[in-house]
Amino acid sequence: MPVRQRRNPGSQSALRLSNQQRILSNLVSSGPTTQADIARNTGLSAATVSNIVKVLVDRGLVSTTPTTSSGRRAQLVSLSSNDGAVSVGVDFGRRHVRIVVATLDYRVIAEKAVEIPLGYTAAEALDIAANLLASTLGQAGVKRSSVLGVGVGVPGPIDRRTGTVVKGAILPEWVGVTVAMVEESFELPVYLENDANLGALAEATWGPHAGTPTVVFVKVGTGIGAGLIINGAPYSGNIGLTGEIGHTPIHEHGLLCRCGNRGCLETVASTTIMIELLSRTLDRPVRTSDIVRLVLDGDERAIRVVEEAGFAVGRSIASIANLVNPHTIIVGGPLTDLGDVLLSPIRDGLVRYAVPMIVETTELVMSSLGERAEALGGASLVLQQPGIHTTVA
Repeated sequence: MPVRQRRNPGSQSALRLSNQQRILSNLVSSGPTTQADIARNTGLSAATVSNIVKVLVDRGLVSTTPTTSSGRRAQLVSLSSNDGAVSVGVDFGRRHVRIVVATLDYRVIAEKAVEIPLGYTAAEALDIAANLLASTLGQAGVKRSSVLGVGVGVPGPIDRRTGTVVKGAILPEWVGVTVAMVEESFELPVYLENDANLGALAEATWGPHAGTPTVVFVKVGTGIGAGLIINGAPYSGNIGLTGEIGHTPIHEHGLLCRCGNRGCLETVASTTIMIELLSRTLDRPVRTSDIVRLVLDGDERAIRVVEEAGFAVGRSIASIANLVNPHTIIVGGPLTDLGDVLLSPIRDGLVRYAVPMIVETTELVMSSLGERAEALGGASLVLQQPGIHTTVA
């Protein structure tokens, strides 16, 4: 069992993000507060508070006004004048769209998810999501003018140079979709990102792994992708096409993959392959939820399929671990309820193919955020945008 490694206190990006959240949370709970009081309430140094407040002012999240405190001049820090400002995260999957609405201090105040039919077009999905967003905001009593922006996760790689979903998406209907097209549907500022990248961002900003400086998030679903947080910041590579581990060759003469190669990880370990195998074995249609149910009920055939897929995933993760040497590897996606039944064979693959010292000092865990991770990451993405303003159309 890998030993959990202590987080690196020297990761400035991770510390900065954590400190920003502490200051915003203090302002939400205490109201307008002087910088000196923020320092006392949070335990941060006066210099740290001053620097972070400047960043938050530049992003339009807080404002400062001169005041006096104990007879001395001071700066009173307040949340933006747009009362109740929120961020929205949207996650599109093969069969679903999920929306979360979060406050500045990372509290979810509304959440909805609906199923959408297989083979939907991107336009149909965007219409469904736009209506769901409107109803979710209405239910939460949030005005559209309070929405800072919408972080949208899609199941495919995105070329950052053009903001366009490119070939390789698990749902080909999304290929060619641009940020502008999504903004037209939502009528709000949109930040488009690959779903696995948003999962990684969620893990670094929500829950027990918040502030962990180097994280690998692996989503095992219809496709298999990895999101990277390196030194506290999302890593997107040269043009945004990172973490495509689903197209790592596992078997040289295996099945032909949609990417054009043979024997890729997705051809042996995706939920699509698991569904095909079990549907043939059981002689009836199987869905992802059935895989979870069958395994938890002790079905040996389902357990065998999951174990073989898990070992292959662990083998591919080992390549990332050997290259990045992460603090934590987190497995997410629709199979998280399987817990150690899936995690154990992944760990076996990692142990078999990774450098022993890396295995010993890397934490491997199942996501505690479940299928909410990508939508939560979308909400986080909005709050981390430089130069964001609180007044939107």
